[in-house]
Amino acid sequence: MSAAALKVIARKAKGFRAEIGLVLGSGMGEFAAKVEDPIAFPYADLPGFEQSGVSGHAGRLVLGRIGRKSVAILQGRIHYYERGDAGAMKVPIETLHGLGCETLLLTNAAGSLMPGVKPGGLILIKDHVNYVQESPLFGLKGNQRFVDMVGAYDAGLRKELKSAAARLKIPLKEGVYAWLAGPQFETPAEIKSLRALGVDAVGMSTVPDVILARYFGMKVAAVSAVTNMGAGMSRETLSHEHTMQQMKNASERLTRLLLSYLKATK
Repeated sequence: MSAAALKVIARKAKGFRAEIGLVLGSGMGEFAAKVEDPIAFPYADLPGFEQSGVSGHAGRLVLGRIGRKSVAILQGRIHYYERGDAGAMKVPIETLHGLGCETLLLTNAAGSLMPGVKPGGLILIKDHVNYVQESPLFGLKGNQRFVDMVGAYDAGLRKELKSAAARLKIPLKEGVYAWLAGPQFETPAEIKSLRALGVDAVGMSTVPDVILARYFGMKVAAVSAVTNMGAGMSRETLSHEHTMQQMKNASERLTRLLLSYLKATK
């Protein structure tokens, strides 16, 4: 439960309420520097929050404002492959909900399966394939766990993000994201099968977070920053270092997109 984490937060940020929550994926941690009047909490200080063992994930909760919006930002996430637990983000997502967040924006680094979207590009997720077939809701009781995932990626939020991208002249294709467990990258055969299923982007995160957000009744939008083409679609050698290097190109566009969206939202 998030009650213990919320108590810690209340001691330092009494009465703080957030409208929008954000989960920053690999290489997006610097976005938190855009927050005005920030109040930061290392994950180590928050019960139920786990520090990711992956570089590019700072491991802090940052509260504050961007424009007129109050925000709560998870600066990094733990991944399924770190200990095989799809529910590892349950307490952090529940905490965002407990702080008042009705909307959750997620970012991730992903491989593109769309020949027209190269590294450095962005893909707005419109739906997903849970290729792992694990759920963060395993073991929960009650009928609330039977979450309707139709329209999980809110059409209204997607429209607003596309409008922000158009204002900035940033190409933003919509696509289907597939979650694979990792930490190894996909094989060319896996990528070929995913393309046959209609998948446009592939990564190792996000889907459990989206399921949790929908469980808590939050509206969701997610954007993938493309760091590589799917295995077998180019001659590049895939590695985490390669991902982080390519993320530098995409993160600038994604940062501008999120800032434009947040500052334009009433």
